[in-house]
Amino acid sequence: MRQPLVIANWKMNMTLSETEEFVRRFAQEDMGSSSVEMVICAPFIALSLLGTLLQQTSLLLGAQNMHWEKEGAFTGEISPLMLREIGVCFVIAGHSERRIQFGETDGQVARKVAAAFAFGLIPILCVGENDEERLTGKTEAVIQRQLLAAVSAMEQEQERHKLIVAYEPVWAIGTGTPAHSGDAAAAAAFIRSLLHEKWGERAVDVRILYGGSVNPENITAYTGRPEIDGALVGNSSLKPASYAAMVRAVAAGRGD
Repeated sequence: MRQPLVIANWKMNMTLSETEEFVRRFAQEDMGSSSVEMVICAPFIALSLLGTLLQQTSLLLGAQNMHWEKEGAFTGEISPLMLREIGVCFVIAGHSERRIQFGETDGQVARKVAAAFAFGLIPILCVGENDEERLTGKTEAVIQRQLLAAVSAMEQEQERHKLIVAYEPVWAIGTGTPAHSGDAAAAAAFIRSLLHEKWGERAVDVRILYGGSVNPENITAYTGRPEIDGALVGNSSLKPASYAAMVRAVAAGRGD
């Protein structure tokens, strides 16, 4: 059975003092013996601090982006080796905000996914359509293009089951208008079918998440679907009480 997962994507939020306060307050939350995996994807500046603070917690550390090269003349970039050295376990690849605002291509995202595995990190691959693509019936075509471009570059067959895929429809991110849970489940099922065609039974172990205006009130509408294994959460993950509430809701829905 796949372990449920709730990932906090802090984006360009949280100063170091706010990060320390988040961890302090989250430690006061009653999380019980939850089986839900919890990951904080923080800004680069906070990763080293979090790497230390999270050692005494059940929270795992993730990054929001990285370059695919180990080192070199890439001003402003962070390498997978640097991330691993400070305790990062997960890294987001291909978030729609980076695809749109920074022009990241499917090819670049694929190189990041491959590099993550090569350096012992678990990639969180983001795929999803924009509003125009949704309205013109191109959702599956977009998902297929983005997903297959990334997985085709993966050479470590034994690592494939560790891949995490987040379906994040662009039109739902930060808008307060989430996708219908049935549509999200259909997209997740389509993603798994594509992976099954590529990898066979190993695709069963890949965790597929939903992201897009997720909050404590609606998260179980998604995670209650058997096709969806968790959530990639933005704004609602910035407050420890809100993040804890979402994790507890997912755990309760799974019978913890």
